[in-house]
Amino acid sequence: MQPVRELVRLLLPVACPCGELDVRWCARCAALLAGPPVRAERGAPRLDRLDGVPPVPVWALTPYTGPIRDVVVHWKDRGRSDLDRLLAPALRRAAVRVGPVLAAALGGAPVAVVPVPSTGAARRARGREPVAVLARAVTRGLHDAGLRAHQVPALARRGAGRDQVGLGARARGRNLAGAVRMTRRGVYALGESSVCILVDDILTTGATLAAVERTLEHAGHDVLGATVLAATPPPAHETEPGATPAPGRLRGD
Repeated sequence: MQPVRELVRLLLPVACPCGELDVRWCARCAALLAGPPVRAERGAPRLDRLDGVPPVPVWALTPYTGPIRDVVVHWKDRGRSDLDRLLAPALRRAAVRVGPVLAAALGGAPVAVVPVPSTGAARRARGREPVAVLARAVTRGLHDAGLRAHQVPALARRGAGRDQVGLGARARGRNLAGAVRMTRRGVYALGESSVCILVDDILTTGATLAAVERTLEHAGHDVLGATVLAATPPPAHETEPGATPAPGRLRGD
């Protein structure tokens, strides 16, 4: 069988998205996802509701720069679904660490893990919903932390919609205005009032999370926070320590 394996590797070479050959992902890229999650909402100006309520807290594993950008692009848009086995466990570990923070506010109440929906065009092009993989991982991690968590694909994008990639902060906000809706399944599963945690892959301007938060709140639900793989660093590369917020709505300082 060894000659067959060698032939397959010649015809279909394996490489980490960062370029290192002969591994699906390299130790350096894996290490970037191994640390504790940190608060990242201060680098996302579009999360500011402008109503006096602080932005929803967002926990990110790593900055969206360098090799991590390559990993996410290959995972989402270049057919590298095998990277699920790198990214999902990393976010599950992150959810375990965030779990005690959420538990302090939940007081034993259940929490709905809501994936941020892709556009229909993006879903068809990819042949799947990658963020759903992350939401399952977060749900399992919260279970590991002792929380009563369940995944609810509660949202969908209205109409054709344009993907957010390549859009600036204001354009992202306009693109998402009224573009997120509750699904019938979501209305049934969340009931009249639920506590939700959002899951997405990348935090950039915060426009997407803000649109999702508004949709859920208008339907009577409360959003405690969000978890993402990576966040675009603010200009000064500032980060907020992952301190435990006060119980309640878990808003930032």
